[in-house]
Order: sequence, then structure tokens, then C-alpha cells
Amino acid sequence: MSALEEITNSNSAMLATIQQKAIEKANRQVNPMVEFTDFLKYDQNGCELDLYCRKKVDMDPKTLKWAFKLAERNVGPQYKSCSLGWQPKIKQADLNKAWARYVVAVDRKTKKPAGYSMFRFDLDYGRSVVYCYEMQVDSEYQRKGLGAFMLQALETMARHYGMERVVLTVLKNNHDGMRFYKKLGYDVDETSPDKSDMEAYEIMSKSML
Repeated sequence: MSALEEITNSNSAMLATIQQKAIEKANRQVNPMVEFTDFLKYDQNGCELDLYCRKKVDMDPKTLKWAFKLAERNVGPQYKSCSLGWQPKIKQADLNKAWARYVVAVDRKTKKPAGYSMFRFDLDYGRSVVYCYEMQVDSEYQRKGLGAFMLQALETMARHYGMERVVLTVLKNNHDGMRFYKKLGYDVDETSPDKSDMEAYEIMSKSML
């Protein structure tokens, strides 16, 4: 092994250690959003919402059921019209993963949830990331900036805890979703399935560096 290769390997190992420690630190936080008070309220475009961030274990079961129903309404038809199909048991299991964290927006007047993001701090292909698994907004609150606001909250946490990227998946037939993420600076990630493949989804990401 050449001296250059040794240096490269050493630097790679050091970077991996730094990334792993960053993920571990983030995952030790009970509420990683608590310091970012600007993201605990959303009072724009006719919305009066309070937001909170909790681990799945601390979520109200009724809210988890609502999250599933909202996903079913919002993207169920798109799943049904692509090769993946709508598989409710798998979606319910995904939303109830022990490692899941949620950002939830609640209407201050009606106390009803308005939207949510499900995410985790993780190592993805050797990169420290905030991986956004779900981003759903109730139809009553769509096109009012709430989705972008919640995504900005995830990006703020990602930067604060030293994550390299925010990563997410979106169905290819979800044209509104694709436009939404691209408008916010997301692009097809290098880990996304090759465009020649018949995959029904894209992996998109945005650098936090």
C-alpha cells in the first residue's frame, strides 16, 4: 500500500468515526428540535399551528392512526397506480418502526393534526443523514407553506447535529411532490436507482455541508 493510499484510508476511517459519533449524539436527544423555537409555531398563510417532535414510543396511538390514514389519502392512489401497489400493512409497520421520530403540526384552535414528517438520523451509504421517510400534509393545509416549513425544520436539525445530507424518497408518479422537492433544492441522489431501471421511486437529497 502506498503512502497516499494509507493517508486516504486513514482519512476515510476518521471521517466515518466523526459521522458515527454525530449520529449517536443526535439519537441521544429526546427532542432534537427543542432548541429551535422558531419551528415550534407556524403562523403563516392563515395557519395557526403548534409543532412538536417526538420519538415513536412517545406518540399518541391515535396520532399514529391518523398519520396512516393521511398517507393513505394522500399517496395511496399513486401507490396503486404504480408497480409498488398500496400495501397498508407494510405502511402501518413502517410508521410504527421503533426508531421513528415525528415532527407533527397541530391546529392551535381545533387541536387536530395538520401534517407530519417521519424521519431518523442514520448512516446511509457511508453518509450521516437525516432520512425523511414520510412528509404528509392534510389537504386543508396544503399549498400554505407547511410542508416546506417542516422540511426546513429537518434541515436545521441536520445541520445542527452535523449530518451531511437530508435524504428522502418520492414516487415518480408524484409529480407535485417531485416539483416541490426540486423547488426546495433537492435533486436525484447518487444512490437512486438507475434511470433505466423500472423502479417506481426516486431517492432525492440535499447537501447540508
